[in-house]
Amino acid sequence: MSTIQISENPMRKMRIEKVVVNIGVGKSGEPLQKASTILQELFQQKPSVRKARKSIRDFGVRKGEPIGVTVTLRGGKAIEALKKLLQAKGSRLPASSFDKNGSVSFGLKEHIDIAGVKYKPELGIFGMNISVFVTRPGYRVMYRKRAPSKVGRAHRVNREEAIEFLKSNFGVEVV
Repeated sequence: MSTIQISENPMRKMRIEKVVVNIGVGKSGEPLQKASTILQELFQQKPSVRKARKSIRDFGVRKGEPIGVTVTLRGGKAIEALKKLLQAKGSRLPASSFDKNGSVSFGLKEHIDIAGVKYKPELGIFGMNISVFVTRPGYRVMYRKRAPSKVGRAHRVNREEAIEFLKSNFGVEVV
């Protein structure tokens, strides 16, 4: 009688759920169009326009005015983009970038830091915020429309697990 070796439960394996890249311009018009063009060139995906939630008189922003653009990447595109973005960051992230739910957020001051991107004077230079969501299979039960339920505490990704996942799979150094 042979014994079957089970290496690890497939439901415990972590993965990159999505990578969200956001450029907040703060005003509508030409700068927003330029930011949208940059995101489309970088990720070959049409960016979504984000509008202001409330009016802020000091900044000259009105409620409902478009002030930013964002792209959500999933699957293979997300992993490839994350590799490029981490390389632009120098594969070093502060420990404060990780939250208790295993999500990671960091920023780039200039989009031209990304490998293979050339400066175009007509577009200018934009900074961007990147959010990475690390999950396990089964998280869908939280977000589904019919019969949503909770994900147990033992199944959630915590901060230490997310750090270890990024270290082993992407070579990230946490400082």
